[in-house]
Amino acid sequence: MPVITLETARLSREQKAELSEKLTADFVAVTKMPKKNVYVFIKENESDNVGVGGRLLSDLHKSE
Repeated sequence: MPVITLETARLSREQKAELSEKLTADFVAVTKMPKKNVYVFIKENESDNVGVGGRLLSDLHKSE
């Protein structure tokens, strides 16, 4: 059972569906494995839980 794990910011249901479809298709094209065996896990992270350059991502967005 191959697993693709993606960590990202909040996405819409439509974006997650498209990512799942495209990541699976690319994986199958390279490995020739059946797509029914490919699992895609999408973990959404709140910007308060991500640090970049020593600052919280939520704070970086406020200063933009």
